[in-house]
Amino acid sequence: METIQYKGKNKCQKREAGILMPVSSLPSNEGIGTLGKGAYRFVDWLCNANMKIWQVLPLLPTGYGDSPYQSYASDALNYYFIDLETLEEEGLLKKNDYQDIVWSENVRRVDYGKLFEYKAEILKIAFSRFDKTAKDWVSFLAEKRYLDFAVFMSLKTKFSYAPWTDWEKEYKIYDETRIQRYVEEHRADVEFWQFTQYLFLKQWNSLLKYAHERKVFIMGDMPIYVSYDSVEAWKYGKDLFMMDENGNLSMLAGVPPDAFCEDGQFWGNPVYDWDKLKTTNYRWWKDRIRYAFTLYDILRIDHFRAFDRFYAIPSGAETAKEGEWLDGPKTDLFQDMQTCAIVAEDLGIIDDGVRALLKATGYPGMKVFEFAFDGNPENEYLPSLYNENCVAYTGTHDNDTLRSFIEQMDIKQRKDFEERLEEECLDADVAYLTETIEDECKSVIELLFASKANLVIIPMQDTLFLGEEARLNAPATVSNRNWTFRFIETDLKNRTAAWLKELTEEYNR
Repeated sequence: METIQYKGKNKCQKREAGILMPVSSLPSNEGIGTLGKGAYRFVDWLCNANMKIWQVLPLLPTGYGDSPYQSYASDALNYYFIDLETLEEEGLLKKNDYQDIVWSENVRRVDYGKLFEYKAEILKIAFSRFDKTAKDWVSFLAEKRYLDFAVFMSLKTKFSYAPWTDWEKEYKIYDETRIQRYVEEHRADVEFWQFTQYLFLKQWNSLLKYAHERKVFIMGDMPIYVSYDSVEAWKYGKDLFMMDENGNLSMLAGVPPDAFCEDGQFWGNPVYDWDKLKTTNYRWWKDRIRYAFTLYDILRIDHFRAFDRFYAIPSGAETAKEGEWLDGPKTDLFQDMQTCAIVAEDLGIIDDGVRALLKATGYPGMKVFEFAFDGNPENEYLPSLYNENCVAYTGTHDNDTLRSFIEQMDIKQRKDFEERLEEECLDADVAYLTETIEDECKSVIELLFASKANLVIIPMQDTLFLGEEARLNAPATVSNRNWTFRFIETDLKNRTAAWLKELTEEYNR
């Protein structure tokens, strides 16, 4: 049985700490975080803070709602993150090619509309000046790297970015011969989209090398599902998903009713046909994971519970109530990946099947502090109940900031929270500070550092005690506040780094 090779450390077996910082949120002058100087400065800041792990969100091109979890492709790279100043230094751009663009009216917010309007056009200028006889570029093309993504994007632009289901009949159903002919007839355009991936990889690998030299390792993030409007749904269709031969979905992803949504949630993603995937020994999934470990040292897989059982909703259902639980691949998929540095996002509806899958793989799950306060003294998210093989968070990218989480409590909730927090701090021999909300946040973060969890990840917002204005995403909503929050240069404070470093020394991380 083939063993998937990966780089980095074996699971999360050392006591370490890290920061959750999406690339999109990094400081830069280009409307969104990039792989340029702001990223390198952040690595330096992590090093000064003795933070060993930098967790990023998916590096995929953003799709519906500007979400990196709704992408056009399962393994493509977001060309919005390509740093233009670096391209200028390499002679591919001139400053006047991009310096006059107003990327956003608010330095704290990404304006995806401006990026959509300008970024590809600027990169086309760089492509026009690029030496297309360069040996590594010729090899890149010869290996057909990212060719599927490039063809898909070329066709998407041809059809005014309409979903592939609305393309002309000639291209709507994937046909190998027809696509080969399209590539020959539109080679320059297809190669441009490959060029965006080439540039990203060049800049990413340089940043990764810099981080490793400073003993900082990258945790990546893999969405379990792809978008319906994706190259995978278009190309593979019924061979990969529960779809018919015309590309119509028979079942869609979602979640059942819960305390937060009485009708459940329609996500709308295609769900995998695991029976068909099994006949190939899960080749597509294994290739996907193998590829991810060329980019990252550790891989967090989103919605891990779906590998045990997943919720599928029939096409045409009026609400998610009409869905059903179906079996996933369970341990079969992971039999040759026991030593991979994978973190399982095991949040949501967790049952004995999910627990058995985690135990069988040995992958660490996640413990989110903000989920701990439902009045249950045996709530598994209370820091006093953590075991070593887990990753502890104050909150995730889908949660409110820690400060806002506390501030939004009513009087009774706040009193109950503070009583329980004081008990947790006493149990861990951590000082419980109450003079200000910042002090209370500090106590929470120190409590996680003191816990048994081998790895602690703190969202950057929480290290600065930022409020609701800094929330990254509110699930099940679409707004210009989701996925747009950004940091500025002065947020990388030396005193914050010094405080975090003290915590790592105090609690042996």
